[in-house]
Amino acid sequence: MNITLDGFMAGRNEELDWHFRFWNEEMARVALRQLGSADTLLLGRKTYQAMAAYWPVQALNPGYPREDIAYAEMMNRCGKIVFSTSLRRVSWCNTVLVNSHIRSTVLALKRRRGRDILVYGSGSIAALLMRLGLVDEYQLWVHPVWLGQGRSFPEKAGCRRQMECTGRQEFSSGVVLFFYRDAGPG
Repeated sequence: MNITLDGFMAGRNEELDWHFRFWNEEMARVALRQLGSADTLLLGRKTYQAMAAYWPVQALNPGYPREDIAYAEMMNRCGKIVFSTSLRRVSWCNTVLVNSHIRSTVLALKRRRGRDILVYGSGSIAALLMRLGLVDEYQLWVHPVWLGQGRSFPEKAGCRRQMECTGRQEFSSGVVLFFYRDAGPG
């Protein structure tokens, strides 16, 4: 999850432009490694719709940076679970729509043999998984930006939890990637 120093994951109008200027090659390598360790992405409707409109065409886009093709191909190949009660169908390859039984769906995914399960964006899904106690690790990319207002993380999680920092990685852009695990009720 990309967040600002003041705890926002998106601007007031859902804008994400504040983090693009900090993105660099070393961060791209870490993101590629993270995605490469996963076989499933959990997404909410808004994030799914944005990603499904973008990623399927990038590997064929002559203007897309050639060094990022591997990431685009992994995004398309990775399994995707979309949690939504308003979507009726999904069209992005390797995508399954789930409109109920979120807890049992995620528990079944966690029990199966496989690789990591990631949540990209999707603050409402992240908050729900937090409330349900289904998050094993939090990876927060903290950007040196102060928005002052916007969509906070975790938005409406409705739970108080203690976190234990298990690691961090600093980037030349000023972004710090923190790794946390749940240490219990706060």
